[in-house]
Amino acid sequence: MLHHFPKQRPPLDQNIAEIYKQQYQSNRQGDTPAASLAQKVESWLHKQVAADVMLEHKSPTTLELGAGTLNQLQYETAGKNYDIVEPFPELFETSKSLSEISSIYSDISEVSNDNRYQRITSIAVLEHICNLPEVVARSSLLLAATGRFRASIPSEGSPIWALGWKLTTGLEFKLKYGLDYGQLMKHEHVNSAEEIEYVLRYFFKNVEMKIFGLSRYLSLYQFFNCYNPDLKKCRDYLDDLSKPSIRASRILK
Repeated sequence: MLHHFPKQRPPLDQNIAEIYKQQYQSNRQGDTPAASLAQKVESWLHKQVAADVMLEHKSPTTLELGAGTLNQLQYETAGKNYDIVEPFPELFETSKSLSEISSIYSDISEVSNDNRYQRITSIAVLEHICNLPEVVARSSLLLAATGRFRASIPSEGSPIWALGWKLTTGLEFKLKYGLDYGQLMKHEHVNSAEEIEYVLRYFFKNVEMKIFGLSRYLSLYQFFNCYNPDLKKCRDYLDDLSKPSIRASRILK
């Protein structure tokens, strides 16, 4: 399955592309009734990721991937040990929590190889990443010896998840713009839950999973607590990516 990466994001229809940035920010900030409702349900995603620090009342060194509006900090305390990766500064630059962030990166490749984190986290992010194996491999190498990679995702590819967004955000989008929200979802959610789980299990020897639903296939959300990475697999994968011929062949596929 790894040979499917990196993926190419499907292009947007011009009408959707023109309102994309506005819609993206509105969705992340919960500005509409449907987005606000979605954020309330999505609290499960945030709580699962934060469960370890809330239980121990500690602020371990943390790197959050795709931190967005910094809304995860409603569920845990950053202290002075919280770094983020977020390519869109307009999402967090007005956040009241910005002063709690130690370092900000636009890409995980900017993080020093000497850094070590007790936690690397992500909330509804992995489904968006075209070069997912590369990001997970790099994250694994940045973990401390007992570090954890804690990620929550929507169950992309399940009928329950599809029904959920079609009856809320999708319907609202159709009524407001007369456009197909499904096209926007295909552009944004390039990875299915099944693909994400495969990548995590490939790079980590230990993966614990929880679901919000009856099963993987009949669920809205999934949570993964990963530890004990296979460092050789991580290094080998990244070494392969550094070889131009191999990188080019993967992109062409």
